[in-house]
Amino acid sequence: MSIDVNEAFAAERAGQLEDARNWERALQDRLAAGTVERLPDGRYRVLTGWDAGEILSARGVPQHGLDLSRGTAALYSSVPAWHNVGTVIPGGTSDIDKVLELGGIDYQVDMAPAMYPWNGETRVDKRAFHTVRTDTGASLGVVGTGYEVIQNRRAFEFLQELVNDSGVIWESAGALRGGKKVFVAMRLPQHVVVDAEGINDHIVPFIVAINSHDGRSPYQVVVTPWRPVCGNTERLAVTDALTRWTVRHTRNATDQIQEARRTLGLSIKYYDRWADEETALARTHLAIDEFNELIDTLWPLDDDTTARAARTHQARRERLHSLFANEAERAGRTAYAGERAVTDYVDHYAPIRPSAASGLKDNKPAARALRLLEGTDDDLKTKAHRRLTLLRQR
Repeated sequence: MSIDVNEAFAAERAGQLEDARNWERALQDRLAAGTVERLPDGRYRVLTGWDAGEILSARGVPQHGLDLSRGTAALYSSVPAWHNVGTVIPGGTSDIDKVLELGGIDYQVDMAPAMYPWNGETRVDKRAFHTVRTDTGASLGVVGTGYEVIQNRRAFEFLQELVNDSGVIWESAGALRGGKKVFVAMRLPQHVVVDAEGINDHIVPFIVAINSHDGRSPYQVVVTPWRPVCGNTERLAVTDALTRWTVRHTRNATDQIQEARRTLGLSIKYYDRWADEETALARTHLAIDEFNELIDTLWPLDDDTTARAARTHQARRERLHSLFANEAERAGRTAYAGERAVTDYVDHYAPIRPSAASGLKDNKPAARALRLLEGTDDDLKTKAHRRLTLLRQR
């Protein structure tokens, strides 16, 4: 059985936009049905579906958090997704220059000296620079003398060889936080099948490259069964396979990108190992007590915890059991279903508090997307995977 979370997401989003056209009636219906809740500031939070946790404006319109510096949402995609904004080319394109243009990430970044006023004059700080978009003049961050800009085209062009040689498709590209963070995703031509003789779960593999210009994070290439614009991230560490390469923005950074280029060949090995380990989990029974032990291991509760923390713990447990029950209908009460429940919870339901420094304090949907891109919760998912893998040795 194959479930395309992206098609499901796009279908739900189309329904949401239709609701927004008749927002008063639709919102009242959804409030009554308990699928959304009203927030104190007049906005609404979605409580069900693939986009649970999504924030709607007071008129019921989704907030995408994409870069709008050029007046339109900076997003290219081969399928309708992420609020039906941006430019969609059905089936995708094989031209990197077209991807950069349509994704709104074809701009250059320069370094400008940092200046400050002092006693009526302007002084230059020789130890600091602003990274500046050449198309809008916007400052993206403040960096030191050792920082090296990795231009967007340079960051992603080496992936073009995979397009030319392997039938890989440019899946999506876009920018967040005013262009401080940009990404491209490529869909590999083959499907990964978990337990072909059982649940026959088809997963579509991706390679995602992420570049930043704010001085806060490195250039990264990640191997992930996920599309950045939506869906669950099933990326986790498996035996003898690499999932992530990082390059700091320092001198010779562009030379180091060639190492990521060389090691990308290991991505196929990762997916083969991933499928083997997930198939083993799909054939491993998971009792309720064992699932509770997994929850307590991932989110331990101290003996002297507060009443509020205890309530939060119980609410998390109930949500996870609900997700496990849903997965079990398709995959049985297995370790695979348990792992999917944990992944679903972390990606879509776990509380998050975006900081002011992130630039996404009031936009949790975009903050969640950024967490998925950067792999904030990958360690927790890997811990769950390893814990469940131990059950195979019973």
